[in-house]
Amino acid sequence: MEKRIAIIGAGIAGSALAIGLARRGLRPVLIEKDAAWTPTSSGIFIYANGLRALDQLGVLDGIKRSGWVSPDGANLYLTPAGQEIVTTCYPSIGGDHIPPIVGIRRVELHRVLTSAIKALDVDVRLGVTADRIDDTPGKPVTLSLSDGSHLECDCLVGADGVRSQLRTHLFGSIEPSYTGFGVWRSTHVKPKDLNVKIMVMGLGIRLGVMPTAADELYIFGTTREPDKPFYPREEWHNLMREKFAVVQGPARQFLDELTSPDRVVYTAVEEVHLPLPWSKGRTIVIGDAAHSSTPFMGQGGAMAIEDAVVLAEMLAASGDIPSTLLAFGERRFERCKFVQDVSRGVGEAGAIEDLAATIARDKRLKEQGQVDVDRFYARMADAI
Repeated sequence: MEKRIAIIGAGIAGSALAIGLARRGLRPVLIEKDAAWTPTSSGIFIYANGLRALDQLGVLDGIKRSGWVSPDGANLYLTPAGQEIVTTCYPSIGGDHIPPIVGIRRVELHRVLTSAIKALDVDVRLGVTADRIDDTPGKPVTLSLSDGSHLECDCLVGADGVRSQLRTHLFGSIEPSYTGFGVWRSTHVKPKDLNVKIMVMGLGIRLGVMPTAADELYIFGTTREPDKPFYPREEWHNLMREKFAVVQGPARQFLDELTSPDRVVYTAVEEVHLPLPWSKGRTIVIGDAAHSSTPFMGQGGAMAIEDAVVLAEMLAASGDIPSTLLAFGERRFERCKFVQDVSRGVGEAGAIEDLAATIARDKRLKEQGQVDVDRFYARMADAI
C-alpha cells in the first residue's frame, strides 16, 4: 500500500513536495491554514539549481512560459550614479533546456504549482490547521484538524515557514534570528528594452531590478535596520524612495514611481538555524521551517524545492520512515548551511557603510566577481 504523507503548509516547499510525492505514487495530503490560497509577495528569481529541481518535478516548462527567462544569465552591476562596475553571468545547470535564471511573479509560480497539484488529484485541505498531533510508535500518525476531522498518515512534514508551529511542536520555541537587515520590494511595468538583471551597489545599500514577466519587473533593496524598527505600511513608499534616493541610472525611474504603498512590501530579514536532527520519529520540518536564509543569493526558494525533490525520492525508496527522515536531514544540512553562510556574507558586503571599504568592495567585484559566481554555482551543480 502506498504511503500517505501529510504536509502542513502549502507554500513553495509544501506544494513542491506534494507534486514530487504524487508523481512517485505516494498519497500526499496538503494542509493549508489559509482559505484563500494565494501568495502575498511580489516576485522571485530562481537560479539554475532551483530550475533543475523544478524540471525534476515536471513543471519547468510552465515556469518558463509564465516568467521572464534571462537570455544569457547576465547580471549588470552599477554604481549609484549608474556607472557600470562589471557584468557577471550565471551558468546553466543540468542541460541546455534549463536557463541560468528565471524571474517570475509569485502568483504565477503559485499558479504553476497548484495547476500540477490539481492535475495530480492531490488531496488539499484549505482553511484548516492541525490542532493535535499523535505520533505514538506502532500506530499511524494522527492529526486532529481544526474543522473537527481526523487524519491518519505514515509521515508528517512541516513546510509551514519561518514561524513553523510544527517546529515548535517538535523542538520547543526556536525563534527566527533577526539579521539586522530590511528588504524593500515594489512591482512596476517593465520597459520593453530592459532585458537584464541589474544590481546597484551603494554605500550601505544595494538595489536590484529583476524582470518577472514580459511586462513586469520588481525592484528589491536592502538597508541596514539594526534595531528592527516598525515602519507604518502607509509610509512604505515614501521610506523606500528616501532610503534609495542616491540611486540614479536605470533604476531611478522605478523609485520615482513610488507614489503610494499599494505595490510596496517591507520585510525584516530573519533566518532559521535549526540544528540536526530536523525530525522526530515520523515527523520532520523542511524548507524555511528548518533553514530559512537571507535573500541575498536568491536561493531560499531553490533550497525549499530541492528539499521537496530529495524528500520525495527518499520516502518513495524506503520503508523505514524515521531513519529516512534522519538521513534526509544529514543529506541536506551542509548544503543549506553553505547557502545561508554565503548569502549572509553577500548581504554584509552590500551593506558596507565605510566609503573606502565600499571602493575596495567594488574593485574586488570587478576583478573577482565572475570567479565567485562560478565557484558558488559549481557547488550548486553538485547532485542534491
